[in-house]
Amino acid sequence: MSKLEELIQKLCPDGVEYKELSDVCKFNRGTSITSKNANNGNVPVISGGQKPAFYHNISNRTANTITIAGSGAYAGFVSFWNEPIFCADAFSVDIKNEKILNKRFLYHYLLNNQQEIYNKKTGAGIAHVHGKDIAKFIIPVPPIEIQNEIVRILDKFTELTTELATELTTELKARKEQYEYYREKMYFFYKNTNYKSLNEIAINCDSQRKPITSGNRVVGEYPYYGASGVIDHVKDYIFDGNYLLISEDGANLVVRKTPIAFSIEGKSWVNNHAHVLKFNNILLQQYVEMYLNSIDLSKYISGAAQPKLNQENLNKILIPVPNDKKIEKTVEILNKFKKLINDIEEGLPAEIEARQKQYEYYRDKLLNFKELKVEK
Repeated sequence: MSKLEELIQKLCPDGVEYKELSDVCKFNRGTSITSKNANNGNVPVISGGQKPAFYHNISNRTANTITIAGSGAYAGFVSFWNEPIFCADAFSVDIKNEKILNKRFLYHYLLNNQQEIYNKKTGAGIAHVHGKDIAKFIIPVPPIEIQNEIVRILDKFTELTTELATELTTELKARKEQYEYYREKMYFFYKNTNYKSLNEIAINCDSQRKPITSGNRVVGEYPYYGASGVIDHVKDYIFDGNYLLISEDGANLVVRKTPIAFSIEGKSWVNNHAHVLKFNNILLQQYVEMYLNSIDLSKYISGAAQPKLNQENLNKILIPVPNDKKIEKTVEILNKFKKLINDIEEGLPAEIEARQKQYEYYRDKLLNFKELKVEK
């Protein structure tokens, strides 16, 4: 028998008392404030979103406060703040007697009923959730010892999920840095090899591109590519095979949030915002893709408001081209790093989701009690 089961058997074998939230809590509205009226600081201003709206230099709630967003798209969203906050377009849920109700127990209970809180939204325009409606919720109030044990269990699930996310994020960062290090080192080794322009090692197929306005596209199975990847799917194709696409214009040429060079395969349609290169050697194509994504291309880019890498400048980019054996080895090593990075990136949200579902499963189990029958 677990500690929790022993406590229930000892303290409330016949069930627990259920009460309205208004009996054990107070709902205190926040103070309206705009970002213009807030002084820069590190105190989160809690309004209608899932994250702080901005920051202030004073607080109006202490640490360890439960808030519920009062209006907006996320009206009803429940949060728990470990640090002092400024409660604005939200309301705090404050415990009347912490000897009777554990604040973290209440928080877990509210999370378990998050959808029911969302269902309390009112208003045809901007949605609102009011404290007076949440105050009518019925909540089990077991002995405080039982609440404390449930909080210990559920907080441990939350802590383990946070630790896992931190560990995997750190691992991902380390692997990306390792990939970049080896990529730069390997290309550095080839600095004394022959350099060739892209039009020497690939066929430029830009003349075959054809843009289709969004209103004229007929939805289909074939990917429609732009400067940064797939932007739609259409019913026909103009390319069939392996190609390297290189962004021709757009802010991403400067900020590089996504790769500016990416390979495509199969039947596709490409608009006039991406250069299309055809290689006879797929390994050389992958090698060039990795190289272009690793170097600074700013000197080849024109235009400030709308950055552009035209075909003339594209052909000025020189690529170090070693022998086929070295190209194959480079691609092999860097692809292993990329696979490791991709595995972590794909596994991170899946693992966190699995942990979250596990937490929600036990939360639902632990927060359901047999109601104590009170004789009238």
